[in-house]
Amino acid sequence: MAKYVLEFERPILELEEKIAEMRAMSEQLDIGEEIEVLEQKVERLRISIYEQLTRWQRVQLARHPDRPFTLDYVAMICDDFIELHGDRAFGDDKAIVAGLTRIDGRELVLIGHQKGHDTKENVSRNFGMPNPEGYRKALRLMKLAEKFGLPIVTFIDTPGAYPGIEAEERGQAEAIARNLLEMARLRTPIVNVVIGEGASGGALGIGMGDRLLMMENTWFSVIAPESCSSILWKSWDYKEQAAEALRLTARDLVEMGIADSIIPEPVGGAHRTPAVAAELLKSALVETLNELSAYPIDQLLERRHQRYMGMGVWESEGIKA
Repeated sequence: MAKYVLEFERPILELEEKIAEMRAMSEQLDIGEEIEVLEQKVERLRISIYEQLTRWQRVQLARHPDRPFTLDYVAMICDDFIELHGDRAFGDDKAIVAGLTRIDGRELVLIGHQKGHDTKENVSRNFGMPNPEGYRKALRLMKLAEKFGLPIVTFIDTPGAYPGIEAEERGQAEAIARNLLEMARLRTPIVNVVIGEGASGGALGIGMGDRLLMMENTWFSVIAPESCSSILWKSWDYKEQAAEALRLTARDLVEMGIADSIIPEPVGGAHRTPAVAAELLKSALVETLNELSAYPIDQLLERRHQRYMGMGVWESEGIKA
């Protein structure tokens, strides 16, 4: 079991600990059959729990500290990775990693938010919250991809863009807006994948493209549930209700036509068996890149334009808005 345990995972942990105790006694006692029965019970319980997760529980899973981050997936699915640094204007932002790589032999540019696995790394990575130079570094790499005809893959996993005064002084809003403008017209395929949490403009800054894929236990929203609760109820105590109202899970976004597909995760989440999660991610990426490569670039751009123009459209009694 993972080192960090969420509250709804505790019944599973308790049974697994009991199994471990029984295994320790199995050399003296003939209890192999009892252990097998208990293991089957654990598996049924695990499936039952993870099939009925609330939206808030999926938010918690998306934030699980043992969940793989961008560089973890890079190590598992990429043939190689040459990281490039800096925005050529201010500095390098470690909350966004970007570089040249190959997946299943296909050359591409990969850009992703990066958190840390411990306190020291989280401080270094600013907890995955980019400064403006991170978005400008990402744009520099996107332009490089366009120049050399390479597809772009972005991994989204951020609690939001860094809200500090120094980020605002260096043009945080302009950097995100500039990326949206440029991604809308980049003449190369762009695949966005939510691998964890996708909050607000911090996610959008590298989150516009031809396809939006979401891993099963991830979320993508204009605002985090806690912030929504704080604004509407003046307290974080209503974050679970906020998560329900925001409809921010992968299933919700596919139903609303914002996300294109869901990448399944192993039962228990990507953090439980990262290698399996990585293979499922790689398979979805390869399939999507193969699909997009079949379109002439002008047709791809037109489809990208129509994709975003169609979001938020609704009809009622003959009125279309």
